[in-house]
Amino acid sequence: MPRFSVIVPAYKVQAYLHECLESVLSQSYPDLELIAVDDCSPDASGAIIDEFAARDARVRPVHLAENRGLGPARNAGMAEATGDYLIFLDSDDSLTPDALQAIADRLKETGDPDVLVYDYARTYWTGETVRNQASAQLTEDGPAPFRLADRPGLLRLLMVAWNKAYRREFVEQEGFAFPSGYYEDTPWTYPVLMAAESLATLDRVCVHYRQRRRGGILGTVSPRHFDIFDQYDRVFAYVDRNPELDRWRPLLFRRMVDHFVVVFARPDRLPRRSRAEFLRKARTHYRRHRAPGVPVALRSRLHHTLVRLGLHRTYRVLRLTAALIRRIAKVTDRLLKGVRSAALRLHYRVQRCLPVRADRAVFAADGVRGHGCHPGALEQAFRTHAPRVRTAWIAAGQHDSVPAGTRRLRPGTAAYWTALARSKYLVHNAGFDRRLVKRRGQVLVQTQRGTPLKHMGLDLRERPAAAGDTDFDELLDNVDKWDYVLSANRHSTLVWERVYPGGYTTLEYGSPRADVFQQATSADVARIRESLGIPEGAVAILYAPTHRDYRRTQPTSLDLHHVLRRLGPRFVVLARAHHRHGGPLAPTCGQVIDVTDHPSVESLCLASDALVTDYSSIMFDYADLDRPIVIHADDREAYEAARGTYFDLRSFPPGAVSRSEDELIDIFATGHWRGSRSAQLRSAFRERFCPYGDGRAAERVVRHVVLGETVRPSVVPLDKRHPVPSPAASLAHSPLATVPQPTGARTVTESL
Repeated sequence: MPRFSVIVPAYKVQAYLHECLESVLSQSYPDLELIAVDDCSPDASGAIIDEFAARDARVRPVHLAENRGLGPARNAGMAEATGDYLIFLDSDDSLTPDALQAIADRLKETGDPDVLVYDYARTYWTGETVRNQASAQLTEDGPAPFRLADRPGLLRLLMVAWNKAYRREFVEQEGFAFPSGYYEDTPWTYPVLMAAESLATLDRVCVHYRQRRRGGILGTVSPRHFDIFDQYDRVFAYVDRNPELDRWRPLLFRRMVDHFVVVFARPDRLPRRSRAEFLRKARTHYRRHRAPGVPVALRSRLHHTLVRLGLHRTYRVLRLTAALIRRIAKVTDRLLKGVRSAALRLHYRVQRCLPVRADRAVFAADGVRGHGCHPGALEQAFRTHAPRVRTAWIAAGQHDSVPAGTRRLRPGTAAYWTALARSKYLVHNAGFDRRLVKRRGQVLVQTQRGTPLKHMGLDLRERPAAAGDTDFDELLDNVDKWDYVLSANRHSTLVWERVYPGGYTTLEYGSPRADVFQQATSADVARIRESLGIPEGAVAILYAPTHRDYRRTQPTSLDLHHVLRRLGPRFVVLARAHHRHGGPLAPTCGQVIDVTDHPSVESLCLASDALVTDYSSIMFDYADLDRPIVIHADDREAYEAARGTYFDLRSFPPGAVSRSEDELIDIFATGHWRGSRSAQLRSAFRERFCPYGDGRAAERVVRHVVLGETVRPSVVPLDKRHPVPSPAASLAHSPLATVPQPTGARTVTESL
């Protein structure tokens, strides 16, 4: 007897069926049977099912002699099921990786409840993925299992069959079955939830609910949407047969009316000539099943009134009126924005006529949530070494972290334009507003975002996938505003001066954002690890991949949960997605901790024992920590073809290199990640790219730019530095050699 019977009915889904079935059979939890029901589909769906059955004994094909619809097809699958739990999956949807493992673990944890409700995410044909908006109802806080009376909010979820696991004996004892029709999930889901003696929730996305561009049944204009009335009659008939469930009648009534309104209001459901008839029938069902007792939200009262009275023409008039009001509001808003924009432009011009303030500095960082990156380190150094200069930080949202003592500026405000017009020092790692007019007496410091591995600046002219809509003339105009460019090493200096040609001065002083690595203590590391929830004694791996310019979507190349299951409980992964990724690499679950929104990547580096990355510039700063680095480059050819790199990372890596998930697992399982060979590679890498990482890079910049100290400041040699020890014990460290002094045109350097 398998643990799960996964039932997949198929009809006209040949384009999606392979992905659906593969998502089930590739689950890390193998104790399952897959019952694929061919609902007499006229396309190749039946043949695809047979192909899967021939290759995997867990697949049980069922071929119906005639097309019977989704509900009866599911019933046919249930008749063949032998598993402890039933799981329904529509044939154009898919299970997420490790979904069944998570479901099995939660079932065991909650004592095998009658029903387990889990979450889903909508996946659009554009590549966008959006989690269920009502996911808060799935919180696992509180006692479990429970009954519906303890958590009635579950009835707010989408009433579908495929976001739940059902104990098969419970379903058979209650005699539940799916009816025919469009809305067959309605008379199944409500009775199941009300009848269950024990319920539990799993706050995890287990299903990807595909939103097709065209072809969804419920998105088809048809009179068959009148089927919704018969389905709700079945729901209330079930309540009538079970008087103990009468307490749910008011809430079911409200949900029914809300559902009627959705069907009526959607333009892709009812034929125009049927709309008046639909509302009249809705009025009849309103009166038939009316059960006062549940308060109706203010915004829903109008809809309930229109259904109760069947006011079809009134509804049309109100909709047209609302559309007109929205259009007027949009035009008014556009006019107000135009007036405000003109006023701000005038304000900026006036401010540019006033003197530049020598005691003001403005900082900003692109793609950083709040205070951070090189500008963040420099802002802190300004306050420490040049306290007479008042600093301000440009932050877009209230959630952006800005330290106390630093003024916060919101982009587009009058204060923002005043600061840009009158501050002497302007510091950014990308570029200020393109409308910025640099004045005489202003000093613009371009920090860049790190040591370049991938092609940048003018080198992108031959890389259209990476360049995107870059305006290179505008880029060079921006370069002409720079007074100083920061460089962490000679490699960066040579690249910046070639790809961003201009009259600026290069300050080859090191990486300001990496200063904290030399300044932090072991106590700081312990505090950060505790705040992140890293277990004591665990080996924390920071996984931080970069953006793929050649891909419209950014899929994760590693199955982190699978990797950790192979490595064992001692390892933990801090998963940090690139700021252009659009979401987490993996949800926080078990040994995976999502740190995408953590405000400080430097703190994450300090908290980790090793770094796994691909082509991200984080590797150059992380090398300052002298902790193990593993390069996971499974798409090297595609990445280099699209973006290009300045050197072959395979021939000069900072540590071990993996080309597949299995190789990465092997590197950590065998200890190669922290072995002597990895330490030797890291040592050579540090010699080349970290000659100035002594914790004083930001101080050197401030002393030169603000205090006017032109004497080359000293740098602590590599072999005299004392990095913060890694939290994991017994990490191998190799002796480091000193680096010859780099030189270059228009470059300020230090003697070692």
